[in-house]
Amino acid sequence: MEKQSFKNHIRYYAPHHFVYYPMIIAFAAFSIYFTFTTEDKLIWAFISAIFIVLFCLAFMLRQHYALTLQNRIVHLELRYRYFALTGERFEAIESKLKDDQLFALRFAPDEELLGLIEKSLSKNLSGQEIKKAIFHWKGDYERV
Repeated sequence: MEKQSFKNHIRYYAPHHFVYYPMIIAFAAFSIYFTFTTEDKLIWAFISAIFIVLFCLAFMLRQHYALTLQNRIVHLELRYRYFALTGERFEAIESKLKDDQLFALRFAPDEELLGLIEKSLSKNLSGQEIKKAIFHWKGDYERV
């Protein structure tokens, strides 16, 4: 597996991104085409609407379930790591950080984590700024 960094940390799920979505987009495109080129416009408009709804639902549900669980795990991981490094609870600090900041901090190794937390709190760094400030990227190879 390739070493993870800021430039390659986005992960694709082949069945969804490269099979299901292209197929549903192609079917939607054909049905929209037939809506305007055949005499059965109402039927093809209905079929087009079904494909568009299927695409939207699949995208929203896949993202929603996976990301909700992943977000919860990231919060727990950061609480554990912070406690292991400092012996103190993370919840007081966690409430001062936005989600994008917390999710970016997961890529920081233990040696950089505490400094980045302080920097994030004092300078209100965005998630992207935190990721760019990481010197030794700690890959998250099991993300959804």
